[in-house]
Amino acid sequence: MNFLGHSTVLLEVAGVRVLTDPALRERLMFLRRVAPPIPPAAYDSVDVVAISHLHHDHCDLPSLARLGRDVAIVVPWGGDGLLRRNGFRNVVALRPGETYRAGAVGLTATPARHDGHRKPFGPSAASVGYLITGAETSTYFAGDTDLFPAMAELSAGLDLALLPVWGWGPNLGPGHLDPLRAAQAVELLRPRRVVPIHWGTLFPRGLRPFYADRLREPPRVFADAVARGGGTEAVVLEPGGGATWLP
Repeated sequence: MNFLGHSTVLLEVAGVRVLTDPALRERLMFLRRVAPPIPPAAYDSVDVVAISHLHHDHCDLPSLARLGRDVAIVVPWGGDGLLRRNGFRNVVALRPGETYRAGAVGLTATPARHDGHRKPFGPSAASVGYLITGAETSTYFAGDTDLFPAMAELSAGLDLALLPVWGWGPNLGPGHLDPLRAAQAVELLRPRRVVPIHWGTLFPRGLRPFYADRLREPPRVFADAVARGGGTEAVVLEPGGGATWLP
């Protein structure tokens, strides 16, 4: 896997390249990328894109256009119209529990606790996570969500969880996991490994630069809390960093 920053992760499972919530540009609305830029080679030959919800930092239309108008895109139920109106031709909308198959890989939408309205005047759709499964591996991509008890029922024998631990500013709004609540999510999910995402990448333009240091603290706080719980290995990757695990 490669953590490209924010909620953008490239997974290769059973030869299928899955890209989550692509935010590939240097500027998204009022946000600027404070992590190193993403080289185009990092997202070549994507087979399927998983969109967790319609917020601009998770469903960025210009970033999706870089992948081509025919790339397969999986979105929450109610989000397909936005993409089709913007020229994307291969869009599938899923309700929680429904599955899209890309070759040997299944993407199953899971519940999430997060507002899915695309502000200010965009459509509303559900927010979801995804279980991304091959013949021998199972990965949970949470998207954006707060803690919910049913996380414990998402998957038995989870190999990898990708959990948000912060956001793009000095504070968090409702519907997000902070480092300690994300560590509680690990206790419910019980994965072999967890990688913190949704941190250290985007920051509001014009806000005082020293606040940006707060973007770098959450994954370390999270990893320390997971280590105290035991049973799950927390792997902190810098934006742009990657790791390979065999089944």
